[in-house]
Amino acid sequence: MTESSKWSGTDRRKQLLLWLKNESPLTGNELARRASVSRQVIVQDISLLKASQEPILATSQGYIYMEPAGQAAPIASRIIVCNHRPEQAEEELKLIVDYGVSVQDVIVEHPVYGDLTAPIRVGNRKEVEDFIRKINSTQATYLSQLTGGIHLHTLQASDEAKINDACAALEQAGFLMTD
Repeated sequence: MTESSKWSGTDRRKQLLLWLKNESPLTGNELARRASVSRQVIVQDISLLKASQEPILATSQGYIYMEPAGQAAPIASRIIVCNHRPEQAEEELKLIVDYGVSVQDVIVEHPVYGDLTAPIRVGNRKEVEDFIRKINSTQATYLSQLTGGIHLHTLQASDEAKINDACAALEQAGFLMTD
């Protein structure tokens, strides 16, 4: 099947939105397979959708359609500061998600670019393992390596108590910076 024979570009983008709204995250490869086009066509389609103000986020797990504000259940959120060696990243992330807390992102302060933020979006051990596997398989470096291990995370949970418990565990493990 050729790149354009299944759907027109407009129809394909409408279908991508339906898939993402119902099943995200979905990888570019999976979307390309479903639409019978190349991954590059999907990247272009996602860029066009983002340009038209569709709330799509690219993460290490794939593309996610973000629900517009006001539609999600109320959640507690906190930004924390951590410091550890790269080989301790998996331990840190699993410790957090084991308390029912999700890690939304990582933030580092770059001397030239200022704050650099990258989505992580992990909320359970499998997602952490997939994230770490992707880091290792691509031989990518952690953003925290730019700052000697110091980094921030935005944490989210259904209530503040879960975040408090996760932070206490991080502090006990020596990962949380408090002063």
